[in-house]
Amino acid sequence: MRTIYFVLGLLLLPGLSWGQDSKEENEFTMSMQIRPRAEYRNGALYPRNEGQEAAAFINNRARLSMEYKRSNLSMKISAQHVGVWGQDAQIDKNGRFIMNEAWAKLDFGTGFFAQLGRQTLSYDDERILGGLDWNVAGRYHDALKFGYENKAHKLHLILAFNQNDEKTVGGTYYKDGGQPYKNMQTLWYHYTAGELPFNASLLFMNLGWETGDKETQKSDTRCMQTMGTYLTYKPQSWELQGAFYYQTGKNKNSMDVSAYMAGLQVAYAFTEQWSAKLGYDYLSGENGEGSKFKAFDPLYGTHHKFYGAMDYFYASLFQNGYAPGLQDIQAGINYKTSPQVSMQLNYHYFATAAKLEGLKKGLGSEIDYQIDWNVMKDVKLSAGYSIMRGTKSMDVVKGGNHKSWQDWGWLSLNINPRVLFVKW
Repeated sequence: MRTIYFVLGLLLLPGLSWGQDSKEENEFTMSMQIRPRAEYRNGALYPRNEGQEAAAFINNRARLSMEYKRSNLSMKISAQHVGVWGQDAQIDKNGRFIMNEAWAKLDFGTGFFAQLGRQTLSYDDERILGGLDWNVAGRYHDALKFGYENKAHKLHLILAFNQNDEKTVGGTYYKDGGQPYKNMQTLWYHYTAGELPFNASLLFMNLGWETGDKETQKSDTRCMQTMGTYLTYKPQSWELQGAFYYQTGKNKNSMDVSAYMAGLQVAYAFTEQWSAKLGYDYLSGENGEGSKFKAFDPLYGTHHKFYGAMDYFYASLFQNGYAPGLQDIQAGINYKTSPQVSMQLNYHYFATAAKLEGLKKGLGSEIDYQIDWNVMKDVKLSAGYSIMRGTKSMDVVKGGNHKSWQDWGWLSLNINPRVLFVKW
């Protein structure tokens, strides 16, 4: 324990010395997180076949984050160990402790800044770019971000260039575990209206996929563009959200793309305790007809947030080469029993967007229940239970047997204290 205190003291010394040499405030923040989650999977991610046994496990995130701020500079270093209870030996020498965030942000004044390093890219409702916090590991990019922000306008330019290793010749042929794209350029603009409860965002993203020949070490970068908008309007007890995105260019398989998605959600708060919502998402799909690939790719969004908690769509893959797209009709109710406890019940009806030969569009229905309890400051207990009732079409595009009972349950404890040190 003395060793731990000694190390923390050393970490604080730079902040203390800066505070003595300057009149500006230096702020040091440390946060810790332990987040175990027990899961019972009896048809999560993919439908199970009759007779297949359910799976159960406990995954865990252990994260330590440190952040330093002063008027023109901020830095964050965060490291985590993620895995399943029992995965590591009692005497563990594998060293699976990775740096999930490591970035520095330079503030140039009058709203201009630059941020570079390993960082979360989370924009709007996280439809295209999201932090994926539900996943035990989260999602991070190695990027350089330039930005300008004031009360009404935000403009970000994000640039990335990736390799899997230092190279002497040729390109990189991506393997599991590396970033999925070779280069990326994204421009995001957000407008906040003054008196009106209205917000609008515009997004343009160019992704470069690397293809090529491993034998000759010659690479060829193919580019796909995603562009669209996200709108919100919140008059009094109402909340309206709308999104539209279009994709063109070439995908990872060098196929010409013409795809789109559209989403609309309406929510209403009856009281401080009760609210309800209705929504519809459409993601175009491919049926093998025409000269262009029509299946929309939601890329690096937080898919768990949108297309059902059991993660049948986009968080997991379709089977047998299908890419039929998705229609998702949603209805939900939220109830806050007290300042500490809230519950939500959501229903999804899923169907393919493209008409597949010999198959009906209907895929099935999912019901998701979740309860959250703020046990104390920095401690939250959550639990959920979901069921999926699929169709014959679900068997074809996702596998499994729709006559088998499909359900999923989970229990999670999130302990996430934050400690702030300030030196004037």
